[in-house]
Amino acid sequence: MTPMISQFSIIIPTWNNLPYLKLCIESIRKNSYQKHQIIVYANEGIDGTIEWIKNQRDIEFLSSEKNAGICVAVNSCRALVKAPYIVYMNDDMYVCPNWDWELHKSIEEIGHDRFMLSSTLIEPRAVKNSNYISIVKDFGDNTNSFREDDLLKSYNELHKNDWCGASWPPSVVSTRVWDIVGGYSIEFSPGMYSDPDFSMKLWKYGVRIFKGIGKSKVYHFQSKSTGKVKKNNGNEMFLFKWSISAKVFYIYFLQMGKDYHGPLKDNVKIPFNKRLGNTLKRTYRNLVFNSSL
Repeated sequence: MTPMISQFSIIIPTWNNLPYLKLCIESIRKNSYQKHQIIVYANEGIDGTIEWIKNQRDIEFLSSEKNAGICVAVNSCRALVKAPYIVYMNDDMYVCPNWDWELHKSIEEIGHDRFMLSSTLIEPRAVKNSNYISIVKDFGDNTNSFREDDLLKSYNELHKNDWCGASWPPSVVSTRVWDIVGGYSIEFSPGMYSDPDFSMKLWKYGVRIFKGIGKSKVYHFQSKSTGKVKKNNGNEMFLFKWSISAKVFYIYFLQMGKDYHGPLKDNVKIPFNKRLGNTLKRTYRNLVFNSSL
């Protein structure tokens, strides 16, 4: 491999999750092909997170006294970004060796910056969601039970083809394109359905490459922060904003989960669904008359 100039600024929002954050950053340090800028947004940080970050020379950070949510966190960190590409990563992830090199190779092959790439997740449990793509292999579901050595010995044997529908972290977009679409939409705070919303904004801009990289692997401990937060009704918010459901967007626009064979097509055909129209009307009533949304 030819050495490359660091091109990723990695943004990691965290919320009182210090053991996972430490493991995540340590994996970036030792398993990345190139040294990258690391930016952490510490929500509250009452578990010692801020004190720990201050003692790390290679981490830049912002913080808030209360949980600001994913959208505010990642948008705030944009001010510190120095690289041409932004990686958004969760704090409960562990990157496998050369995860970044595989992303870099794909970027070079594409030849322009109108894309969204995602690494392929390895997770300890299957998710009951037809739109979700991951390799199911249990190497532990918390930092205490994590079998790091076993993962490092076998991650290369866990095969996954490149796939369509990149939409969630670890995700990569160019800083230029991030700025054009305006980052993550804060109306989706604290963050439920902000991923498909961001992808839709990319689609509206003209991005047609939403590619998951099979050889870029990242272990995910699964929802160690989102389980603590009071969730927004992102499904209805997405439907009201874009007039289609996130599920329809994933299946018919992004071709979620299918093997990747090139850029997606513009002529998207959505089967007629009368129930979708009725759901949109109900969503409008909920958003207008329910002040909690």
